[in-house]
Amino acid sequence: MIPLSWYIGLSAVIFIIGLIGFLVRRNLIIMFMSIELMLNSINISLVAFSHYLQDIKGQIIVFFIITVAAAEAAIGLAILVALFRNKNSIHTDDIAEMKG
Repeated sequence: MIPLSWYIGLSAVIFIIGLIGFLVRRNLIIMFMSIELMLNSINISLVAFSHYLQDIKGQIIVFFIITVAAAEAAIGLAILVALFRNKNSIHTDDIAEMKG
């Protein structure tokens, strides 16, 4: 059986990769993928703790997080399409130029 610390370590590594990707990259698609990585790392840790504690509450919360992530992806991609139609680019610097 794989120990809990390995799951938490994997979750931490994936979260850090997502955080670095969000902070360093200026492309909005990469930023949204980094947010998804961070949400999925939280899901890994919740499922690991839920299995370790023999409680299903963590796994139920994961379904809500997946739902929120799907809604975030749909809204985010709609914003990206609108931004691309206006500026022909998807970089965060172009969003700052849209301020009035």
